[in-house]
Amino acid sequence: MPCSVPLAPSLLLALCLAAPPTLARAADLLTDLTAASGLQFRYDNGMSGKMYFPEIMGAGVGVLDYDNDGKLDIYLVQGGALGPDIGPTQRKSGDRLFRNLGSKGQLRFEDVTAKSGIDARGYGMGVAVADIDNDGDDDIYLLNFGPNQLWRNNGDGSFTDITAKSGLGDPRWSVSASFADFDGDGKLDLYVANYVDFSFANHKDCKSMGGGEVDYCSPSAYPPVADRLYRNLGDGRYEDVSERSGIAAAKEPGLGVVAADFNRDGKIDFYVANDGKPNFLWLNQGDGRFVDDAVLAGAAVNADGAAEAGMGVAVADFDRSGELDLFITHMRNESNTLYAGVGEGWFEDRSARSGLAASSMAYTGFGTGWFDLDLDGWLDLFVANGAVVREPEPPKAELAYPYAQTDQLYLHNGKSGREAAYVEASARAGSALRARGITRGAAFADLDNDGDSEIVLSNINGPARILTSVVPKGRHWIGLELYDRSGKLRLSPLALRRITSADSGIIGQARSDGSYASANDPRAVFGLGSDEQAQTIEVQWPDGAIERYENLAVDRYHRLQQGQGQGSP
Repeated sequence: MPCSVPLAPSLLLALCLAAPPTLARAADLLTDLTAASGLQFRYDNGMSGKMYFPEIMGAGVGVLDYDNDGKLDIYLVQGGALGPDIGPTQRKSGDRLFRNLGSKGQLRFEDVTAKSGIDARGYGMGVAVADIDNDGDDDIYLLNFGPNQLWRNNGDGSFTDITAKSGLGDPRWSVSASFADFDGDGKLDLYVANYVDFSFANHKDCKSMGGGEVDYCSPSAYPPVADRLYRNLGDGRYEDVSERSGIAAAKEPGLGVVAADFNRDGKIDFYVANDGKPNFLWLNQGDGRFVDDAVLAGAAVNADGAAEAGMGVAVADFDRSGELDLFITHMRNESNTLYAGVGEGWFEDRSARSGLAASSMAYTGFGTGWFDLDLDGWLDLFVANGAVVREPEPPKAELAYPYAQTDQLYLHNGKSGREAAYVEASARAGSALRARGITRGAAFADLDNDGDSEIVLSNINGPARILTSVVPKGRHWIGLELYDRSGKLRLSPLALRRITSADSGIIGQARSDGSYASANDPRAVFGLGSDEQAQTIEVQWPDGAIERYENLAVDRYHRLQQGQGQGSP
């Protein structure tokens, strides 16, 4: 945890995070499984007392099944020593890969970094996961303050650094990325959200707004840099199409990015959360070009016309309207923002109406995600918090580095349309959310394949944590893995619907991007409540084809392959 003078690691840890309890009361909504799982990792931000800007940003978390054993593993991004004369070789430790050895509902992780061959010692920010060469294995893209890296999965538990061959070693300060097939050629392309042009040469001394103490600068102290768009050429090679696509024409400090078909025209678009500047909604024109429609669509600024400090981003149909909604986390004294989709690619700011505005004013949010915590069929919401400027009234134990906050949990009220809203349930989450930290990355995944979600969190100068949902008895679910016609390439469909008895579609999501600098479980899960009947799922594939899959048993995952369903108009 950064401060004006270096502190011993034990003291830093005590200041950053209260030790998370391992037991939860029966009424708790979340339980901390970190100690029981054997996951041991601490993110080091390399603080030196100079208040270098990257120190306060923190890193993301990735989940992937790197060994194809059907269990999701964890990738944790590391920072390390930071300074003008420090490079990767001077950092003692790098990123870590943990293999999931759990069985019968029990989680257990083993550090397999050395066995994997991964030696990633860049100053890490984010991670994105995808099968970039369509061989059936998850590959890893790392985003750094400095050159990025691409590690190709060899299919035998090891990885090879193919950054030079791929053309993806962007030297800019990159934070988040999204893999998506924007041109429909069956290969996953890549959008990289870049932040600002900070260097040790242009480092500035900034002051806190209150007491005038030395503090971290805001992004406005440095010029923003353009995001990058790369087209997948096959065999691990990418072409930079940022200029001709139009993406490079706009420069704002990007932190979060998601890909989806926002205007329902059958083409993949990109939404970018920018820090302190209007957000981007890049609409795919179908000819390789993109146009930013965020202002006209109502998703660039909040209802008051103000740009906010966009950090993390989530996308889902939270109100069952049939339209995609967006949720963006922001800093203290700016409410988090919910942009509700109202049709034809238009959005309205429904933050206050939904109950998400006032409760977020005292926090700075980063990682976030919609997930069905209690499997009742309605999407709940989690926000990972941690300040970027000094907290005004920190606890005495945190005076040396006053940036820790608690995370937040919201439960859906079970209503659809404009009556859909959230109730903060952080207190009901129990001891798992009483721990204070500077939380950044949050990845959402079913690590033990039982249908409910675990949340993997990364903390600045604190331990990574695993929280799990406590689901009431009698709740059912159905999980989906979606693959192309070859059965190798995992896909994120344009639309995914659970068909109810009334034949109305409840939209779900199968995606790994989003949150803050993190990679999530690529599978889709529908909570079913008490419904234990076989289910019907409708999938709109990336090429526009629509298929139905019927008589799917509950309480298990199903592998849906394009071409094996029933055609639908």
